[in-house]
Amino acid sequence: MPLTNINDVGIDMGIITPTNKAVLEHKGLHLYHAGISNCSMRVRMTLEEKKLAWTSHHFDLTKKEHITPEYFGINPNGVVPTLVHDGVVIIESDDIIDYLDKTFPETPLHPKSAEDKEHMYWWMKSAVNIHVSAVKTYIYFHRMQGKMKQSEELKQRYEALQKNQQLVAFHEMSSRGFSTEEAAMAKEVLDSFFQQADDILQHRDWLVGNQFTLADITWVPLHFTLVGSNYDFSRFPAVQAWAEKLQQRESFKKGVLQWCPVF
Repeated sequence: MPLTNINDVGIDMGIITPTNKAVLEHKGLHLYHAGISNCSMRVRMTLEEKKLAWTSHHFDLTKKEHITPEYFGINPNGVVPTLVHDGVVIIESDDIIDYLDKTFPETPLHPKSAEDKEHMYWWMKSAVNIHVSAVKTYIYFHRMQGKMKQSEELKQRYEALQKNQQLVAFHEMSSRGFSTEEAAMAKEVLDSFFQQADDILQHRDWLVGNQFTLADITWVPLHFTLVGSNYDFSRFPAVQAWAEKLQQRESFKKGVLQWCPVF
């Protein structure tokens, strides 16, 4: 299996200490999420696969409901999702779903072999690594171009809260609009990953080994949101067949479609 080199194929659990101490009192599983967020989709799918009870804290991203001191005190990047489990705060969707599978091992979503685990983590980390530069750039260019103008008041409020300079830069670019060159570069990155996936899925049912894993959960929301952004999957028929099969799972219906019927 040809894999682009990524040095850190493990997940570090993403556990942080929040400055908003109110969440330390949360009991059980609490998810801060958004219906349209593909990162939130993969966490909801994992929760549904494991049939775990959870408390929803939903944000409407179009109304900027997440840009508040209270939420930045929970997640310092001000993005969704964030999971709070009995007062333990985990950020980054790949870390969250890895944490859930290890903490609640029933219905395991990790493969058994060390080699397959390494491949699973590669797919998970790859999705994180291209999230801003490729996935969000492509979606914003094709779905939101010209719709993301922000007031000076909102811009100042966001920049006062946001310490992650990559996200500050993306916020600024999304406001001014992405160029055709930036969108083309994003598409080139996406094409390379979906071509790899298509090559694999021509010979087996899942991205890793012979088992449905967190790798599949990580990538199927990208397919869903990219379809809604006019990305052409007809070039990758095995990926398309894989996605159609996944969309029949109850976890997809409850974790994705129940919150975002159409992207």
